[in-house]
Amino acid sequence: MARGRKVNSNGERSKQLLLEKAVELFSTNGYHQTKISDIVKAADLTQPTFYLYFQSKESLYNDLNETFQQGLDQVFSTQPLLTMTNDTSTHTIQEHLKQIFDYFVKNPSLTKIGFYEAEQSSVLKERIVTNLVDVFDTDFQDYDVTQRVDKHVLAESLVGSVERLTLTNLLTNKSNPQQLAEEISHIYFSDARKLVR
Repeated sequence: MARGRKVNSNGERSKQLLLEKAVELFSTNGYHQTKISDIVKAADLTQPTFYLYFQSKESLYNDLNETFQQGLDQVFSTQPLLTMTNDTSTHTIQEHLKQIFDYFVKNPSLTKIGFYEAEQSSVLKERIVTNLVDVFDTDFQDYDVTQRVDKHVLAESLVGSVERLTLTNLLTNKSNPQQLAEEISHIYFSDARKLVR
């Protein structure tokens, strides 16, 4: 925060406006095509105002990526609310997917940056794969699907589906988070059966 600025002051509103316009422009035009002059013009501010809050375009972009990743980390740390069903493990995956999709829908422009365009997006997707493998190890260890298929390959495939369908169905409003989570979980886990031991 800039020195001498109070919360809810004009300075904080200016910073928030710069962030909002930067998200819009980066998600529409990409990082390399967006200039600081474009951001300040869209925010109806000046370049010196920009430099009160951000060292560079790169630092602003990195801040946006960090914001996206922190939000996603909160989603991962939240346990899904479960209702009693015959197959609570499949329901767990479905709820995890729904929470991710809910976050993406609430932050569509930030998702385009953090999940698709940023250099860090591949690291982020690998973290999602690791999270899914952990879920498989914990909740699906007694299911035939994790016996038939390598868990890492299953997780990679699931993330690939999330990546593609977020872009083509979720962010285009063809599907809502609940519908997409249900469909993906049915594709991957509808025939998952618990093994009798």
